[in-house]
Amino acid sequence: MAKESGLGMTVTVDDSAGSGQAISNDVTNVQWTMPSGVQDVTGVNSSGMERLLLLADLQVTLNGVFNDASSLSFQVFKNYRTLAASQVGRTTAIAISGQTLSDEILYSDFGFTRAADGSFTWTAPGSLSDGGVPAWT
Repeated sequence: MAKESGLGMTVTVDDSAGSGQAISNDVTNVQWTMPSGVQDVTGVNSSGMERLLLLADLQVTLNGVFNDASSLSFQVFKNYRTLAASQVGRTTAIAISGQTLSDEILYSDFGFTRAADGSFTWTAPGSLSDGGVPAWT
């Protein structure tokens, strides 16, 4: 097994019509976590902690450069509230080196920053919406 960089990653997100759009060219940074809840089940007779894994989650934050061209980041996220209001997730897929993490994500914000140097960037945080257990395929 060889170590690899994150070069060549593909990020695809459904637009408000439910069509997957490859927005990788606009995404400058992607962050995801797949945490599980943990329950302390330690009895008074134990000297060490006992725990159980609980529900799984998936949290994603996409960051990118403003691009309002057809089928790219601004067009994909500009109506995020349309879907958020109805609690419908958007299929989001992160693919790297033949591995894909794909699930339904509910995006809760689409924020912008115009920095002093003139750069114009966005961020879109989201969380698992469909109750599925996130897994790499």
